[in-house]
Amino acid sequence: MMIAVDAAGGENAPREIVKGAIKAAQEYEVDIALVGNKAILHVLAGRQIRKLNLTIIDAKEVIAPTESPMKAVKSKPNSSIVVGTNLVKDGVASAFVSAGNTGAVLVSSLLSLGKIKGVERPALGSFIDLTPATPFLLIDSGANAECRPSYLVQFAHLGSIYVKNLLDIEAPRVRLLSTGEEETKGNRLAQESYSLLKKTKLNFVGSIEGQDISRAIADVIVTDGFTGNIVLKTIEGLGDTFLGAARQIGYIVATASHLRGRALLQEIGVGSWAKKADYREYGGACLLGVNGTIIAAHGRSQAKAIKNAIVLAKQTVERNICQIIKEENYEQAD
Repeated sequence: MMIAVDAAGGENAPREIVKGAIKAAQEYEVDIALVGNKAILHVLAGRQIRKLNLTIIDAKEVIAPTESPMKAVKSKPNSSIVVGTNLVKDGVASAFVSAGNTGAVLVSSLLSLGKIKGVERPALGSFIDLTPATPFLLIDSGANAECRPSYLVQFAHLGSIYVKNLLDIEAPRVRLLSTGEEETKGNRLAQESYSLLKKTKLNFVGSIEGQDISRAIADVIVTDGFTGNIVLKTIEGLGDTFLGAARQIGYIVATASHLRGRALLQEIGVGSWAKKADYREYGGACLLGVNGTIIAAHGRSQAKAIKNAIVLAKQTVERNICQIIKEENYEQAD
């Protein structure tokens, strides 16, 4: 298995991207293809290139975060994002990980790989871990701002397949994000989506309100990409605030303690929660519904997040998620 990694995308590229890729290669024995400026990557990767069998793929262009995704993808065929997705298309790489312009990653994936037959709109699925139980999948977390009820039903199917096969949950509990538990609550999209979801063979157990997201009562939470992205970033922001507060408490306690860092957080009882609140633990969101494995990592990803995004890509490929989605979509069509 070879995983292509966009070494030019993200706020901390290329140094942190390369560090994360090297850590993933060392710890998980996965082959990595670093995509970006060849000369710079050779300097950063150094002796690890031969030691870990890293591959350097030259990509002379970079798509900036502020560029229009469609325009940039079409005008920059030698960008790290386009080159990376083409590696998956050509079968050279099993997956592509990028912390670059998310819109460009989506556009490039659609143009290069195409949608799986029967999928109207691919969606981003983001794992969120807030409870002592298993994490839940938020879908869509940012790919589709405007949605129809039929899209949300497909998001529920895609999310259920992913959670079932990645987390080994036989019948994932699906809930629809809304302003109330009743079928009549929420806007028109929520009400019509509820009506369709309850007719499916999914384990749909009703709606979920925002305050109940952390109660471990869902394995898949379905919403439109606009709402989902706001929810995701709100949780990430609260996590950052929590971690900051934990560190401040730590500094106070540290004046009377010899403990530091992780040991100190464990001592004051917030170690496990600090880890759960850290977005870097899962690294990225999987673009479900395209003909290939694409992981969109956070734009401010550092080495830890990149390493975990690569691990997520590896697990997604190993569990054959893309092929399973293809097979189950054919069954639904029949």
